[in-house]
Amino acid sequence: MVTNSIKPVRCAIYTRKSTEHGLDLEFNSLDAQRDACEAYIKSQASQGWRALPQHYDDPAYSGGNLDRPALQQLLKDVDAGKVDVIVVYKIDRLTRSLADFAKLVVAFDAKSISFVAVTQQFNTTSSMGRLTLNVLLSFAQFERELSSERVRDKIAASRRKGKWTGGTVPLGYRAVNKKLVIDKAEAETVRMIFKRYLELKSFAKLVADLNARGIVTKRRQTKVAKYNGGIPFTYGPLSHFLNNRVYLGETRYKDKWFSGEHEAIVSRETFDAVQDLLRSNVVRRKAHQTASNSILMGKLYDDRGNRMSPTYSVKNGVRYRFYASSALLRGRKADAGTVGRVAAQEIETMVLDSLKQWLAGPRNSPIEDRDALSKLKNVSLQSDAVAITTLISSTDGAEDVEHTLRIPWSPSAPRGARATLEAGGDTAHVPDQALLQSLVRSHAWLRLLQDGSHESVEALAEANQLHPKVVRLALRLPFLSPAATAAILTGDPEVEIGSLAAIPKSSPLSWVQQQSDWD
Repeated sequence: MVTNSIKPVRCAIYTRKSTEHGLDLEFNSLDAQRDACEAYIKSQASQGWRALPQHYDDPAYSGGNLDRPALQQLLKDVDAGKVDVIVVYKIDRLTRSLADFAKLVVAFDAKSISFVAVTQQFNTTSSMGRLTLNVLLSFAQFERELSSERVRDKIAASRRKGKWTGGTVPLGYRAVNKKLVIDKAEAETVRMIFKRYLELKSFAKLVADLNARGIVTKRRQTKVAKYNGGIPFTYGPLSHFLNNRVYLGETRYKDKWFSGEHEAIVSRETFDAVQDLLRSNVVRRKAHQTASNSILMGKLYDDRGNRMSPTYSVKNGVRYRFYASSALLRGRKADAGTVGRVAAQEIETMVLDSLKQWLAGPRNSPIEDRDALSKLKNVSLQSDAVAITTLISSTDGAEDVEHTLRIPWSPSAPRGARATLEAGGDTAHVPDQALLQSLVRSHAWLRLLQDGSHESVEALAEANQLHPKVVRLALRLPFLSPAATAAILTGDPEVEIGSLAAIPKSSPLSWVQQQSDWD
């Protein structure tokens, strides 16, 4: 009895079409490619070739990359050893990129997979076959890039003629037959927004006004829910809206604007007036988000879960650092927590000192700032407390254990707080480090003036890059009564900067008068 010694060859047919055009036909391009590949496989039946039943079809996918579902599934099956030969109609159906083809050849060679194009007879196992394939792929990539250039040139020419070539339809317009047509109801909303900005002269007031009126961004129907619009305006979208020259009847190509075919919604006088107001309202602020001066960046949140970002303001030549809720920075004041803004030095000192004190434990071992911050997970700023969450390695090292420090605190009187551990730890006064630092610095400044190192308060302020008013206020601290100084050193919650600043300038040396002023 004669047995068939031919080993079966499993053939996977891959098909691809770049566009959706014609896919709804009963017999489309993918079917034609598969029929041609199946016919070729049947011609090799004597060699044991058999077509796999699974279809690897990528409709409406570009050949410029490998991010295609059917191709990725094919590569997975190749790795699993389910395929011996890959059959395509033409080489460019598999890929049009020479770099991607090189990657595929490496993957195929690793599994001893052959590659066949039924209209271009090549064998990838030979050097001559690879050379020919590379030449053909170079031309395929050139054709793809040439097509892209033609499309870009066509879009550029259309934009210069004022035609709308697609994209996001702005509020106030509808897309009809590839043209922008005014939507009367939305157009009135657009005019009202421009008018209200000229009246209110403030982004913050305009955002609040639009929210009160229930005016939101343009509603759309997209496959991705987050792009459907219909959300309240915030600073970023509002700025883009007020700067959009489409409302003047213009179209844009790169950095230039051209007269468009669509009608304008806003008059040029109104638009120019808005641009002048926008330029005059520019506030040049840069949040210096560095680890050196914003140690809680990315870890501080308000009690509504909004991240609090570092920012600053300048007054009388002095820069004051803050952490502000992202809801406030986006113009969503109603979404901000109970504390939307806090002094940076105040909250950083409180968190760092409380964290170091708790980590030191009963032994009071010195803790470096960097080591303490490495244990910090996040900080929640609440109306009556600051919750500090830490991650501490467990004794067995299996996983980190989460602990929470809760420090009683209020925006008006946060100092001298008492730190407690939610799980039931010891309590201890936490002296206000900012106040201690101010006290020490004031004594040092007073000595510099007394020994003649600086001729005046103004010279001392200039040397420290501070406003003279700040230095003069600090120089009153060395003349505090012993009781007040002791209260600062022990962390008495009754002593704070506000009460010290209330000491009358006329009687800073009178300890009795100081006590009566505080009482």
